Amino acid sequence: MTSTPAHIPAARTDRRALLRAALAGGTALGTGLALSATPAVAAGHAHRPTTPRAALRELRAGNHRWATRHQTHPHEAGADRLLAVSGQHPFALVLGCIDSRVPPELVFDQGLGDLMTVRSAGCVLDEAVLGSVAYGVLELGIPLVMVLGHASCGAVTAAVHAAETGEEPPAHIGYVAEQIRPAIDHTGTGPARVDATITANVRLVRSRLAAEPDLARRTTAGRLAIVGARYELGTQEVRLVP
Repeated sequence: MTSTPAHIPAARTDRRALLRAALAGGTALGTGLALSATPAVAAGHAHRPTTPRAALRELRAGNHRWATRHQTHPHEAGADRLLAVSGQHPFALVLGCIDSRVPPELVFDQGLGDLMTVRSAGCVLDEAVLGSVAYGVLELGIPLVMVLGHASCGAVTAAVHAAETGEEPPAHIGYVAEQIRPAIDHTGTGPARVDATITANVRLVRSRLAAEPDLARRTTAGRLAIVGARYELGTQEVRLVP
């Protein structure tokens, strides 16, 4: 039994413990205790990847199943839903675009509790998105973060159009365009410029995440990998962005 350090009030420590349990998916009881995972729950998640390399391998295998029409739709059964009540153990976090044609769980043929997904137009980072990614990595121990752009991205197209014409995008879309602007490719024109910018934007977002000190420390220690990728709407394949 450990004691609470003198400089930290016991009540604050208890609140932090409850908050972490609630965010991780634990069910809080009326007594203030958290419903702990049973051995069956732990065993149920034992097959999930725990290293960056294994997590990436599983994503690629799942995408292959999707692209070749051999989806298995894993972890949707009643037993899986029951296991999910006591906690979550995602093996990868996918930061993707809001495009309705690119839902990560389908694209990677994953099921309930397998992926943590964060989505914003053009994979744009703001404090809420960055905090969500940090939570998945630092609190849940997720070993892989993938920044997933996609072909024919409307957000990137809007950013390129605004830069070329000087027109102000409507409402809050201007914020998204400004965040993408540094990634705009200036070597091509037309659709080629948009396509090159999609890839450049993935690299930009990935580099920003990799520069975060807390994430960088995990990467250096081999506990985390941050990769960039593109989803091609035509082939439905995901390919890594070097």
